Amino acid sequence: MGSNKSTLQHIPNAEELMEETGFSAAHIQRLYDRFQLLDRDQMGGLRNEDFEAIPELVTNPIKDRIIGAFLSPGKDMVDFPSFVRVLAHFQPTNSKRSKTSSQEQYNSPTRKLQFVFQLYDQDRDGKISKTEMLQVLQEMLRMEETDEQLQSVMEKAFQEADLDQDDAISFDEFKKSLEKLDISEKMSIGFLC
Repeated sequence: MGSNKSTLQHIPNAEELMEETGFSAAHIQRLYDRFQLLDRDQMGGLRNEDFEAIPELVTNPIKDRIIGAFLSPGKDMVDFPSFVRVLAHFQPTNSKRSKTSSQEQYNSPTRKLQFVFQLYDQDRDGKISKTEMLQVLQEMLRMEETDEQLQSVMEKAFQEADLDQDDAISFDEFKKSLEKLDISEKMSIGFLC
């Protein structure tokens, strides 16, 4: 590992990021290289336009929400450590990794669900409203479904997930509604393996 440390000296916070996210030195190096390529203006951070240069993201119907997940509220640029922390949510769960701190791993099923929940909860009030759910469905399925069909899908989702019937889905309700889904598998990106 000594040689890995010396090759990572030029990467800000590399050792801390490895410990915090569970990424290996090789992963951190690859992510740094990709970050540098995306940072076309060499400003030390990625802006909205930089993310839009990623072909796989451009075709994603909820790309604006995904890009927004990288950017902190009120910020228009993401630095390398923040970039790595967001991508850590998509790292396959590694049960062999020792957890040396009390902080839950970014790639744990709960943290993955929190990340997805935030894609829906755009006003960040801790719950998903019917309007927010409908907006996501419209973004994802507009070309395939009519507004009436999308409204029906949203109502069905609320019937199943809104356990306290307050016309909002809390994180606990969201988590419960997805408990049968293997979120670790669904939210893993192969290049992070």
